[in-house]
Amino acid sequence: MKIILPVAGKGTRLRPHTHTKAKSLVHVAGKTVLEHIIGRLAPLVASEYIFITDENSAQIEGFMKEKFPQIPCRYTVQKQRLGPAHAVALAAPFIEKGDDVLVVFNDTIFVADLTAIPRLCADADGLIYSKEVEDYQRFGVNVVNDGYITGMVEKPDTPISRLAQVGLYYLKDGRGFMDYLERTIAAGETVKGEYYLPPVFMRMIRDGLRFRAPEIDAWLDCGKPETLLETNRYLLRGRHHVHGEAINTVLVEPVHIAAGAKVRNCILGPNVSIAPGCVIAESIIRDSIVNVDSEVRDLVLHSTILGDSVRLIGAPQRMNIGDHSLIEMEGA
Repeated sequence: MKIILPVAGKGTRLRPHTHTKAKSLVHVAGKTVLEHIIGRLAPLVASEYIFITDENSAQIEGFMKEKFPQIPCRYTVQKQRLGPAHAVALAAPFIEKGDDVLVVFNDTIFVADLTAIPRLCADADGLIYSKEVEDYQRFGVNVVNDGYITGMVEKPDTPISRLAQVGLYYLKDGRGFMDYLERTIAAGETVKGEYYLPPVFMRMIRDGLRFRAPEIDAWLDCGKPETLLETNRYLLRGRHHVHGEAINTVLVEPVHIAAGAKVRNCILGPNVSIAPGCVIAESIIRDSIVNVDSEVRDLVLHSTILGDSVRLIGAPQRMNIGDHSLIEMEGA
């Protein structure tokens, strides 16, 4: 198996956190998004990981060499932003006859048993992983009949299906999939100037190939600040870890304090991730992510994401308040 990871993209919905780093290197629950994804791919026996990158290629390559030196990786740059199908097609020179392929997009962290792929795909040509959602109008959905996908609808107005595509695809014949990608691109099948995967899959289905739509257990969006915080809450469940210093501090589980972080005279939690090198003092923080080498003092924070090397210094308030007073100090 070869695993294709398209990690290009500006990550505009996550700005300012993606101004200086690739979106897959944003932290959540004590790890980068990419670390969470690679960890979920570990049970698979892959001969090569193929990264489709952009101008942040050096960041991705350096990260993989540091964190996962044992994984054989290849990198190719998407110089033109022509959509996800175009990005995946850039892996074509490295996919040989007999290769099966797993495509993993990096806006989401998935929870699924990938060791079940051989069983799920025993009588099919591929798997387009899905998740049933209520807000189906926001997604491309799979229409399934008798266990196989018969159609795909982008952002349907009516609930023809609630099985949203989650950006995780398995193809039994990787070389054949690349040929279909190249044919679709040659035919100019674009939406607003970009190439997407559903037209490729529909071309394959019309030619008689069969796809199943297995549901994943959880679909954790990392594409926006608010959903990143939701994912942080989900991933921290049952993972109360204190590897750094926590002196004279109350921890409301779950909290992740990385090795090398120092916390003094604080109340942290629930759902707080503190990265290595951070100094947190005289503060109250909940539902937040504090990234590497940041400093927070004398503040009350909630629903907050702090990037790398941020210094956020507040000040205690001094008040002289008489009887029967009402003081409301509301934050954002």
